[in-house]
Amino acid sequence: MVKPFIRNHQYNLIKKQVDLLQKAANSVSDPKVVESVRYSAQSKLIEAFPEITDVQKQTLEQISTLRTTDEFQQYLHALKPYLTQLSQVTGNQLNKLFPKIKKLKAPDFTVIDFHYVTYLGWVDIASNKMFLVYPLNGQWVGIEGRYTPSNKGVCFLCNRHEEVALFTAVTKKKPANASPDYYKAIGNYMCVDSAVCNKNITDVSALETFVQKVTGYHIS
Repeated sequence: MVKPFIRNHQYNLIKKQVDLLQKAANSVSDPKVVESVRYSAQSKLIEAFPEITDVQKQTLEQISTLRTTDEFQQYLHALKPYLTQLSQVTGNQLNKLFPKIKKLKAPDFTVIDFHYVTYLGWVDIASNKMFLVYPLNGQWVGIEGRYTPSNKGVCFLCNRHEEVALFTAVTKKKPANASPDYYKAIGNYMCVDSAVCNKNITDVSALETFVQKVTGYHIS
């Protein structure tokens, strides 16, 4: 039996490629074009899993055999048991991540299905702050920053046009010769609703780069 190996963002990528292939199969009359889309979809899935086993690769490559709407849906459904689950973050862990905040107002994470989570994010309107929590190298890392509401725009994490806010965080990383009052803020437009973002995100590169720049932690 194949062990879980698909992270949330990777499953979102699979769904995106399945959708593109299904649309091509249903609307394009030229078989060569459809086969080109089919090859592209399979290639992108394999590229997204650089360390998969041969058995896992065979599981993903089944996308190239899909023809009917039922087959596309069955393929996605059959992959769900292979979704990895993030460890659930606890209240104590959150308090340690944000020790300077005496009364941290966080959502109820016990009702979240962590199979479909890449990161945790929420807004505290009262304090005008936005929070982001991400499992970096197996350890939860927390970032807090200013929350500036905006109109719809492109989120730097999921690259989709959604309701966004400017998330500005002060970096903890300082140059070796920096003065004691050294200050540098990093800002990006980010989905206000992390649940929406977690459904859209297909790549964690931007997220991990942001976490690294703000926290100074090394990403292995």
